[in-house]
Amino acid sequence: MCGICGFNWNDEMLARSMASTLAHRGPDQEGVFCDDRVSLAHRRLSIIDLSENGRQPMTNEDGSVIIVFNGEIYNFAELRDELQNKGHRFASRSDTEVIVHGYEEWGVDAINRLRGMFAFALWDTKKKRLLLARDRIGIKPLYYYHGADRFIFASEIKAILEDRGVERRVNFQALYDYLGFEFVPAPQTMFEGISKLPAGHYLILEDGQVSVKQYWDLSFQGHDVPRDFGEAVEKMREHLDFAVKSHLVSDVPLGVFLSGGLDSSCIVALMRRHINGPLKTFTIGYEDKTFSELDYADLVARHCGTEHHVLMLDTMRPEYVEQTLYHLDEPMTDLSTVPLYLLCRQAKEHVTVCLSGEGADESFAGYDRFKASRLNRWFSLMPPVVRREIIGRMAALLPDQPQKKGAVNILKRFVEGANLNPDGQHLRWQYFLNDRLEDGLFSEGFKAAVRREPFRQVKEYSDRCDAGRDALNREIYLDMRFMMTDSVLMKVDRMSMASSLEIRVPLLDHVLVEYMAALPGDWKLKRMTTKYIFRAALAGLLPDKVVYRGKQGYSLPVKHLLRGDLKRYMVGLLKDSRLLREQMDTAYIDRLIDEHTAMKHNHNHILWALINVAIWHNRFFD
Repeated sequence: MCGICGFNWNDEMLARSMASTLAHRGPDQEGVFCDDRVSLAHRRLSIIDLSENGRQPMTNEDGSVIIVFNGEIYNFAELRDELQNKGHRFASRSDTEVIVHGYEEWGVDAINRLRGMFAFALWDTKKKRLLLARDRIGIKPLYYYHGADRFIFASEIKAILEDRGVERRVNFQALYDYLGFEFVPAPQTMFEGISKLPAGHYLILEDGQVSVKQYWDLSFQGHDVPRDFGEAVEKMREHLDFAVKSHLVSDVPLGVFLSGGLDSSCIVALMRRHINGPLKTFTIGYEDKTFSELDYADLVARHCGTEHHVLMLDTMRPEYVEQTLYHLDEPMTDLSTVPLYLLCRQAKEHVTVCLSGEGADESFAGYDRFKASRLNRWFSLMPPVVRREIIGRMAALLPDQPQKKGAVNILKRFVEGANLNPDGQHLRWQYFLNDRLEDGLFSEGFKAAVRREPFRQVKEYSDRCDAGRDALNREIYLDMRFMMTDSVLMKVDRMSMASSLEIRVPLLDHVLVEYMAALPGDWKLKRMTTKYIFRAALAGLLPDKVVYRGKQGYSLPVKHLLRGDLKRYMVGLLKDSRLLREQMDTAYIDRLIDEHTAMKHNHNHILWALINVAIWHNRFFD
């Protein structure tokens, strides 16, 4: 795992300056390559082939192909054997070199042969062509700026900002989209002019022209799909076991995050099959049982015989929030970001690589929003006036309850989402703006500057999906291709790399993901049972108490913190933010604060989002 950056002119000093901002991603080595047309820089976190032979930038035999690479290629040994049989000579044992020789042999099509997580930049000195690529799922990030004759790329936005020629401007459309979805959808970023390379895409810079092309998308029309549920379960077990086993290749110590949920517990149990010695597990917990899964994590740790480490978190320091925002580069208000950051710091004291269960909720249909969408089929049969004016108003009057979920909180959230525009499909229950909030919060100038169609991108993505009439699979596509990459996976990459820790996500192995996509939606969400086939595949591997439990998650109890430990911090930030004063109605923000702290309403989502905006703008602009 590493940090990469570069640009289309020769400037070694700038290249090293950019790389220095990525030192947390790769503390072990630094490397720079410059010629008259390109500068490439690399920061290395040594995982495979710890010798000098694994140093980057890396070249082929004659120096005509140079690469900087971030990620892991899990099938590199097989590709290496194939390329050696074709006459290629290798100078290292690293997976990076497989990409170099693969490009020599197959050109850009080499990307399709890679199985893993990756972002890389490859300079072809003969063709004078710069190739950037990002893995299918979007596990590893890649950003770029293209203006006039300047092209700059990096693993993180802060490295691009090292070039003083890149003007810092707020992207107001991205700000609007973020406040609703709580992340910035690709290809936008919160910085005007800086873009994300979307997952499953590559970019070519040649003769001063930039072209971005998609090389992979998630299809639900798979071949050789079992028609029998029992056979499908067995094949899924094989895919799961292979994915976890392939992710264990490492020349440094590795462990696993264990929340106590089904996904991480699955990985721990499968790792135990292939690791006979000590296995370190890491979890986080809270005294408030409605936010904590410690009992389940302890049960799995004892069941699998792991060396278990627990980090208790009962208070929140403002500096933790500010540190996470610096590493995120742009606001993203997943409530588990700070806990994950602290957990990564703890894990790094023991290991360099951790496996984690991200992706299962999206691919296997584990989120409550999938159930909400199914329930809405009956709710939507009611006349609109009943849904909105009667039930909607009654639900809004119910006071917020202190627990994380609970019947009242679930009912309120369901009704709020159900009454949003149906174009949002199941993502309505993961969207946190509405007409009332927009009208009260945004200044007239801000409203005029943005396109207030929150679900326009949802429709664009939905139109690409080939799942036909299978509603659940269409929803899974939106989670996998629209939501997950720029929220969950961005959080995981940034919080782990902030501590120089590599996180691997075997449940997002693209072959496993493709297999799951081809299965009928009713095998994933059966009536109201989420992850139905996943649970069936894990029966006997884990205790039933774990296999058949509901989803909880380990998000931070923000709504309580904003009423207690972080209240004064919140009020000061939101009052003093120049961006919020210019673009928002501060009196309305004060009203939201008063209602939240008095427990009349739970406004933690919009308040936490605004707090993150204020911190981000202070850090990168003021």
